[in-house]
Amino acid sequence: MRVLYIEDNPMNMRLVRKMLVSTGFDLLEAYDGRSGIELANMERPDLILMDVNLPGMSGLDVTRTLKNNPDLQEIPIIALTSNDHMPHRIEAINAGCDGYLAKPVSRAELVRTLRLFVTPAY
Repeated sequence: MRVLYIEDNPMNMRLVRKMLVSTGFDLLEAYDGRSGIELANMERPDLILMDVNLPGMSGLDVTRTLKNNPDLQEIPIIALTSNDHMPHRIEAINAGCDGYLAKPVSRAELVRTLRLFVTPAY
């Protein structure tokens, strides 16, 4: 399964990379919203992990852009953010996120959530 992670914090990116690659996922990485949109268009990942607080273009704006693209709108987007309050969850879902995970996230919780949205092709 190919996962695109859009995250501006290198430490968070490294942590998620370790969790997913060691579990057999193929990880694509983008460090801002615009490059994340470009990478999604080029690579068509199976799922997108989205940091909400991105520089320049927020993760919610990136989500809206992706969900408004007929070629990409079916790709599940999971918000992965440190904002763990109900209003933030509602805002993310209203923007088009299909799921929501709060940082810090355990490997088990992350993998379980990803597999809820995409079944690996074995």
